[in-house]
Amino acid sequence: MFTGLFGQDQGSDDTADQARAEPMSVQVQELVSEQVSRELEVQGQTEAEADIQLRAEVAGRVTAVQGAEGDEVTTDELLVEIAMGNRASLQAEAEARVMQREADFLAAERLGDEGFQSEIAVAQARAELAAARAQLDSIEEQIRHTQIRAPIDGYLETLPVSVGDYVSVGDSVARLIDADPLIITANIAQQNIQQVQPGRTAQVELATGDVLSGRVRFIGSAANDGARTFRVEVEAANPDRLPVGMSATLRVPLGEVQAHKLSPAWLSLADDGEIGVKGVDRDNRVLFYPVEIVRAERSGLWVSGLPPRLS
Repeated sequence: MFTGLFGQDQGSDDTADQARAEPMSVQVQELVSEQVSRELEVQGQTEAEADIQLRAEVAGRVTAVQGAEGDEVTTDELLVEIAMGNRASLQAEAEARVMQREADFLAAERLGDEGFQSEIAVAQARAELAAARAQLDSIEEQIRHTQIRAPIDGYLETLPVSVGDYVSVGDSVARLIDADPLIITANIAQQNIQQVQPGRTAQVELATGDVLSGRVRFIGSAANDGARTFRVEVEAANPDRLPVGMSATLRVPLGEVQAHKLSPAWLSLADDGEIGVKGVDRDNRVLFYPVEIVRAERSGLWVSGLPPRLS
């Protein structure tokens, strides 16, 4: 009978058993939990409170331009003026027509009361007076539109016209931006949207490094198609005129939790892919503790799910 072992040193089994019996040396550091704020962090961008494109509502030659790009403007401030053309004479003609139609109507109404004028004639005089007044209103509205004024307080972003330019109806004459408050928008995943509440304070870090404090003012009621995310708006005071269109990191606090701060290198994966940290119990046995990442900082990670004291 052959054993299948040829020339094997019998002492090797004893050596292997001895190696398995010797405990492994590990480095241990004690961790103590602290109360930290749990945050929801998402990426977004800055937008203006108002971004208005002003367009010409009447055609004509530009006769005056007030201010320059970057200037601060106030509500109802004159920005661009368009030539009156023949609108002044048309207004005078329309005013005279209204006066004539008013006299005709009063005469027809008086004669009608005395029985010398039919009801149809009185109604016709009333209609002609209404038409004359409507024509005068239309001309006066055109005259008002020759002066383009700021509808809000803000800053002139662009002013693409100069004195002497001819503009048609619909041509852009100015872009006005109100960026105070600054609006930060982000899309939050459906599984996290219920954790965000209107009025809750949020911290915003811009790509420039500026940090602002704001409040949640809007949460979308319908998910974005396909992405299953919801639009959230945070407004923050912007006295320094920080620009719109920048990338921003939005952090919304979700309450406080007991957590431990540790190096990301200490994290490990279980066989099922669960994230956790290894610790040592009182009997010097290594245990695996599943954890949840609460907050990430440059100096380390805050995780929850560990005992108050861990070594």
